Amino acid sequence: MNTGAEGVETAVKLARKWGYVVKRIPKGKAQIVCCTGCFHGRTLAAISMSEDPDSFDGYQPLVPGFKRIPYGDIVALEAQLKKNGRNIAAFIAEPIQGEAGVQIPPQSYFAAVRDLCSKYNVLFIADEVQSGLGRTGKMLAIEHDNVRPDVVILAKALGGGVLPVSAVLADKEIMDVFTPGTHGSTFGGNPVANAVAIESLKVLHEKKLPQRSLELGAELLSGLQKIRTSNSDLIAEVRGRGLFCAIDVQKDVANGNGAYLLMKILAKNGLLCKTTHGHTLRLSPPLVISRSSLNRGIEIIENSVADLRAYVAATKRVRGLKVKKAKK
Repeated sequence: MNTGAEGVETAVKLARKWGYVVKRIPKGKAQIVCCTGCFHGRTLAAISMSEDPDSFDGYQPLVPGFKRIPYGDIVALEAQLKKNGRNIAAFIAEPIQGEAGVQIPPQSYFAAVRDLCSKYNVLFIADEVQSGLGRTGKMLAIEHDNVRPDVVILAKALGGGVLPVSAVLADKEIMDVFTPGTHGSTFGGNPVANAVAIESLKVLHEKKLPQRSLELGAELLSGLQKIRTSNSDLIAEVRGRGLFCAIDVQKDVANGNGAYLLMKILAKNGLLCKTTHGHTLRLSPPLVISRSSLNRGIEIIENSVADLRAYVAATKRVRGLKVKKAKK
């Protein structure tokens, strides 16, 4: 396919059809379990899984058939499977939630997910659109958990920054529920896009970019942790895996605008990143970044946090001034 959202749509169609053809779910009853904090794209099915009004408000009625549970909560998943397992075709999740602020689930969570999906005959779909292809230090982020999903969705890096390319991967026993004429896309599988995707995968492998991401990501996270330790009143938390990191600004900084202010200061100082969910900054430098550029980036972040501190202090001083009333 072309985009990540189209990959998600295809995976949802695949899961539903597999549910009817293979699992024998009663017609029209197939359900897919998704997670709070998820971001799977901006098509109707994708936004129907979202709990963010910015994604779905104004586009109702949404697509039915989705059940949302807390991300990283294995007890909630098991309860949903026990209650509705007969009609559940798939569980879809991001191995690391990118749009939610690089949220990493508890250790062993996905191993337990795999066991439950196998037990209840439910497909486990890993949305690796953001986290896949070396971003987290492994070819797929789910590899950190030594887990094999039933379906994997890829996009973004698959096109090598040249063309929009996405793909859905599954074993033959699952994929073959698509028969000729039952699914397609105008530009899906076109020769140019395929050539770009193959070359992109070659570069990732031959240049050992996942391993590079793992090594440089450890340096980036170490640098962020040092900045956080020295500025805990401004920075609440840093986290990451490979070159996929996040900075949480304390929610009370600058009346809740601390993350946005830090983003603007970073841009002024020469580093571009994006806020998400109000108080989080996401950092995802290119896998080919040089060590010197990475270190320069860490330095910019440190200086920018110092600038944020100066701004907050100056603002407090101004607000603390006692202004004399003018004489009548």
